[in-house]
Amino acid sequence: MSVTDDTTAEEQPEPTGPDTAASGVKKKSGWRESILLVLGGVVAALLVRLFVLNSFYIPSESMENTLLINDRVIVNRLSGDVGRGEIVVFKGWDGTTTIKRVIGIGGDHVKCCDAKGRITVNGVPIDEKSYLNPQDFPSQHKFDVTVPKGRLWLMGDHRAASEDSRAFIDDRFHGTISANDVIGRAFALYWPLSRIITLPVPETFSKVR
Repeated sequence: MSVTDDTTAEEQPEPTGPDTAASGVKKKSGWRESILLVLGGVVAALLVRLFVLNSFYIPSESMENTLLINDRVIVNRLSGDVGRGEIVVFKGWDGTTTIKRVIGIGGDHVKCCDAKGRITVNGVPIDEKSYLNPQDFPSQHKFDVTVPKGRLWLMGDHRAASEDSRAFIDDRFHGTISANDVIGRAFALYWPLSRIITLPVPETFSKVR
C-alpha cells in the first residue's frame, strides 16, 4: 500500500531566511529609485522651464502669416548671440514683451529700399518672400540706418501692421533695441497642434556679411 503526503501546496510553510529578506529589500529599493527618478524628472523640467525654455503667446497680428494671434511659441532663453533672421522675444520700446524678426545686428547698414524695392543689409538685398506677409511691401517707409554696436534692428513680418524699429527711428538709438533686452529666440510654434512648425533662419540671411 502506497503512502501519500497529506500536506498540500497551500499548506506548505512560508519560506523564511536570508533570501526572503533580500527580496523585500530589493522591492523597497526599487520603489525608492522609481520615486527618485520621477522627482528628479520633475525638478529637471522645472529648471528647464525657469532658466532655459519659456512659452510665449502671440498678442497681435504683427508677425502674420508666420505667427497668428494666440499662437504659442517655445522660446530658448540660452540661445547665445542673436543673429540676423531670428525671431526673438524681447523687452520692447515701451517696456512690454514683444516679438519681431531681427533684420540687422550691431554694425550692419540696413536700408530701404533698392531699385527693386528690397531691403538691403550691408548692400545685400534680402529676399523676404518666405516670411513676409503676401499683402505687404518690404516697407512703405524708407530708412537708412547703421545699427549701433550691441543693438538690433527688428521688424514684424506683417509690415503694414507692425510697430517696429521703423516707428522709433527718430529716437536716440535710431529705432534699435539693446541686444541685452532680448529674452530669447522663438524656435518652434507648438500651438495650435495643427500648425506645429519650427522657425528656422531664412536662407537669404546667410548671404549677408
